[in-house]
Amino acid sequence: MSAQRKGADAFLFQLMLLLCAIWGMQQVAIKLAADDIAPLMQVALRSGIAALLVGLLMLWQRAARGWLGCTWRAGVLAGALFALEFFFIARGLHYTSASHMAVFLYTAPIFSALGLHLLLPSERLHALQWLGIALCFAGVATAFGGGLSLDELDTRMLLGDALGLLAGMSWGATTVVVRASKLSEAPPTLTLFYQLFIAFLLLLGYAAAVGQLGPLRWTPISIGSVLMQGVVVSFLSYLTWFWLLRRYLASNMAVFSFMTPLFGVTFGVLILDEPLSLNFIAGSLLVLLGITLVSSHGWLRERLIRI
Repeated sequence: MSAQRKGADAFLFQLMLLLCAIWGMQQVAIKLAADDIAPLMQVALRSGIAALLVGLLMLWQRAARGWLGCTWRAGVLAGALFALEFFFIARGLHYTSASHMAVFLYTAPIFSALGLHLLLPSERLHALQWLGIALCFAGVATAFGGGLSLDELDTRMLLGDALGLLAGMSWGATTVVVRASKLSEAPPTLTLFYQLFIAFLLLLGYAAAVGQLGPLRWTPISIGSVLMQGVVVSFLSYLTWFWLLRRYLASNMAVFSFMTPLFGVTFGVLILDEPLSLNFIAGSLLVLLGITLVSSHGWLRERLIRI
């Protein structure tokens, strides 16, 4: 199969440009609709809508046949980590900007690489990848405030940035669970369904338990945000990604996928009028360079099993 996959061409670049723009819009959409629907409810509803669509697709394809018995434990764990990731995103967006969240979330490949290095002999890190990890953490430190004193730091934004980093860690841990379990051999739609369905149950249950079901106002912005995240992002864009994985080299696709945080930052500035500091810009560039180096040895096929 891998020998039949093509290298990058104009069609792949154009489609990946569209996908990265869609993925980069996620945090901006959540923030934009936050006054009408609480971010926690948005990510819960997003997961529920997408889980329903993926579940119907699985029934049509009969994709889960023979896989449930050997994958459900790993699936529940992956779903819990997925829920944790979006819990941190939802909470973090109360304090930090969508631009910051987009960058800190995409530190996930660093944590995946570290976890896989410890668990799988075939995933040992090389010298260039260790350099990438060092650059990434230097970028995180710079983006967090660089040489600013504690008095100069915005503590609310600092908390939100930390939650964004925890979201990236949770995403990275999800990738490790998928890669190191039977889920790595299961149909990708089943892996996606586990994560979406478990996340829907946990996030909605938590929101109900702590009284965060509101506000819930159905306005054009809130409806658009939930449908965009649930149908376009979590369903259509992921199916497109899987379709591309069968036709193109994953390593080529991964390089293009790192345009996503750049779109996230751009949309945050243009749509939400979010400010950018020199520390954050410099730190973001270091993070992206580090992620590119870490991903240079092709561990990332499962990195975007879902976003």
